[in-house]
Amino acid sequence: MSTKHQELANFIWSVADLLRGDYKQSEYGRVILPLTVLRRLDCVLEPTKDAVLARHAQLKELGVQNMDPVLRKTAGLSFYNTSEMSFRKLLGDQDHVALNLRAYIGGFSPGAVDVLEKYGFDTQISRLAEAGLLYQVVAKFADIDLHPDVVSNHQMGYVFEELIRRFSEISNETAGEHFTPREVIKLMVNLLLAPDEDDLVTPGIVRKVYDPACGTGGMLSEAQDHIQEHNPHATVEVYGQELNGETYAICRSDMMLKGGDPTKIAYGNSFSQDGHEAERFDYMLANPPFGVEWKKVENYIKAEAARGHAGRFGAGLPRINDGSLLFLQHMISKMKRPEDGGSRLAIVFNGSPLFTGAAGSGESEIRRWILENDLLEGIVALPDQLFYNTGISTYFWILTNRKEPARRRKVVLLDGRDYWTKMRKSLGDKRKMLTDDHIDELTRTYVDALSIADDPEHPQHAKVKVFTTTDFGYQRITVERPLRLCFEVTEETMALLAEARAVLKYAERESLLGAAKSLIGTQSARRAEFAMKLNGLGKLPAPVEKAVWEAFSVSDPGGEVQTDRKGKPLADADLRDNENVPLDEDIHDYLKREVLPHIPDAWIDETKTRIGYEIPFVRHFYVYQPLRPLAEIDAEIKALEADIQVLLGEVTN
Repeated sequence: MSTKHQELANFIWSVADLLRGDYKQSEYGRVILPLTVLRRLDCVLEPTKDAVLARHAQLKELGVQNMDPVLRKTAGLSFYNTSEMSFRKLLGDQDHVALNLRAYIGGFSPGAVDVLEKYGFDTQISRLAEAGLLYQVVAKFADIDLHPDVVSNHQMGYVFEELIRRFSEISNETAGEHFTPREVIKLMVNLLLAPDEDDLVTPGIVRKVYDPACGTGGMLSEAQDHIQEHNPHATVEVYGQELNGETYAICRSDMMLKGGDPTKIAYGNSFSQDGHEAERFDYMLANPPFGVEWKKVENYIKAEAARGHAGRFGAGLPRINDGSLLFLQHMISKMKRPEDGGSRLAIVFNGSPLFTGAAGSGESEIRRWILENDLLEGIVALPDQLFYNTGISTYFWILTNRKEPARRRKVVLLDGRDYWTKMRKSLGDKRKMLTDDHIDELTRTYVDALSIADDPEHPQHAKVKVFTTTDFGYQRITVERPLRLCFEVTEETMALLAEARAVLKYAERESLLGAAKSLIGTQSARRAEFAMKLNGLGKLPAPVEKAVWEAFSVSDPGGEVQTDRKGKPLADADLRDNENVPLDEDIHDYLKREVLPHIPDAWIDETKTRIGYEIPFVRHFYVYQPLRPLAEIDAEIKALEADIQVLLGEVTN
């Protein structure tokens, strides 16, 4: 941001000096941001204000009901104001500033009023008035010249973004929910757009950009700026949706101040109130909240998932306490068809979506669908402690449905965890940051990695690995071993029989237990032989007979193999094991090589085999660190013991 933009932002922020004492630092933005919006709108509307008022009076006299389209046209903007008030006029009646300010706000067109309501600014008007500050604050803003001939839409956007950044950074406890660090956004946008830079300079291009969890709009702004820096004549339409009222208001305000179309920023839950249902986008990016449950919209999501791929969630549903992969499916559903140009998207995740969920689970099925449809282009691991409200490691997932032929069925993994510098002052959990050099190097490395995917002979980078999509798949097999039992009546097995549910309900329980007790010491390695010894118990009901066999059967590696009626071995649930076999390997070959040499009687229950997908990122980049030699450790311990003896000697002498 230039010195001029910085100076203007500093001047606006200086209003906070008036709030000190009556407001906490973290609350300054609640006053400064909406008043900045109001002052800018006031300045922008000034040239046509008289014409709008005259036209409004005329339409009112004619009894016109829907004045909105006419007044927008008169104002030459997407908003207008029909109040006689302005910032200057508000200062003319010092005793009624609150009343007149509310009347002025009420005169705005519906979209602008909605933004100011979402700020909750009416509460701040009352609070400022009670503190005796309202007139002073309004007067300060009236002195700020934000006319378009002084501050362009582009400049105003930079100023407002700087104010948002300051507001977010002093609200560390919640900043991360609505504000992504600027350097993280820049890297994300670079990785998303860099492979398309040759196309972005095409004259007259139109690109649609979307963020389904847009917060204050930082990602949308950065993507828009990036495209227009490459092509000043490009038309970039930005769309977003936000659930939090205040951040929705900030994002929509930003669009209004830049001269964009604020109606393309929707309010509400992207899952249950899709604000852009019919739209498809060229580029999408998002930093959805980590580990947020979707229970509130569970019924809606499950109903849509039941529609299969006719809806947005046909690939599967993740566990209810983490909706991250729902956001990804939502974005994928808004990709343009490849024949219409296709789309690219980038999303920030924590580590959970990489591997959470076993084969057949919702998470695994979503990963499977993404990889089998060849949508995943790459994943970039970021350093930890980059975000305001969490210190955990994070990852960019980059997806596209228009891979170059040479890149198809390939996925790039880039390990960027070592690219960071320590911040001079921590901001919440954010203790590390990316420099411009880091961003440039990671961008170059990622684009270069795509070339590695194109050309296997391309020189390899230590931080890059290229895989095929099937490398992340596996077959989850169930390895069974035969149930081997011996049979015996002991004090322990008698106790089990006495507590069996069927026996507790048996009318002749005492008689049964007495007869069984007389058999204590009886044992056999063969079922048929033992059955003869149980004849003395008489004819028993089926549930009781079953309980008798369960109590007197003891697992024994040397015991008799138990079979079903067809003579097939029964499986011992206690010895059951699961193995993950690479997707491209025959499971029977695996069994012969890895299992049968150790357990010759094992077999695979093929009815339980499941296909799973996971992306064990850290494992692929693990570097073994050899343990220190024992002699070195021993020498260090002896040196420490000697130091301790010296210290003890000083204390005792």
